[in-house]
Amino acid sequence: MSSIADNLESVTRRIQKATLQAGRKPDSVSLLAVSKTRSAEELREAVAAGQLAFGENYLQEALDKITELRDLTEIEWHFIGPIQSNKTRQIASAFSWVHSVDRLKVARRLSEQRETGLPSLNICLQVNINNEQSKSGCQPDELPELVSEISQLPGLTLRGLMAIPDPEQAESALRESFHKLANTLEKLRQDYPDAGPLDTLSMGMSGDLEMAIAEGATWVRIGTAVFGERPPKS
Repeated sequence: MSSIADNLESVTRRIQKATLQAGRKPDSVSLLAVSKTRSAEELREAVAAGQLAFGENYLQEALDKITELRDLTEIEWHFIGPIQSNKTRQIASAFSWVHSVDRLKVARRLSEQRETGLPSLNICLQVNINNEQSKSGCQPDELPELVSEISQLPGLTLRGLMAIPDPEQAESALRESFHKLANTLEKLRQDYPDAGPLDTLSMGMSGDLEMAIAEGATWVRIGTAVFGERPPKS
């Protein structure tokens, strides 16, 4: 069985190869290790191998790990799961990035609840790129109003877009979903030049990271290929 360090090395090679093949700068894509359901010990192993950015979906589980790993001050915590309005205070306090903002109410609460003295909270707007009923995310046509409003909120830096395309699509449709998200971000950059960096596309997972990178991903969210298959639920 491969170690987490071996897995990280393998994933890093995949990212580097895909970035090179896409004709992009070598450091233009970052690995976000999706650590939901993984133990603090597994995260320590990943940190020892050089991985510092971790994505968490479940708030209480994440807070427990953040507390247990508080000695590892170099970790950068990303919240990537659905956001309940009553959980925004803890998210605003504990994370450096939030990839899953999909409505103005949540953004306003994160802005109001980000503690004075902390760096600005990096946020991405989650887009329901395939209009799936079961997925969180705003519709693409809602983005202009959201960008206009959210870019004015203090304590937040609007970095870009996130999506979780339907993995059951044909490969051509999946590529088109990534392409659509990239084009959407580029249009927002042109229309809202003062909205924020708008330099981030959070898309791509273990099975499709090469395709996502070819279409412009800057964060790829990788869980299984880093930590291995999750053990079956008892």
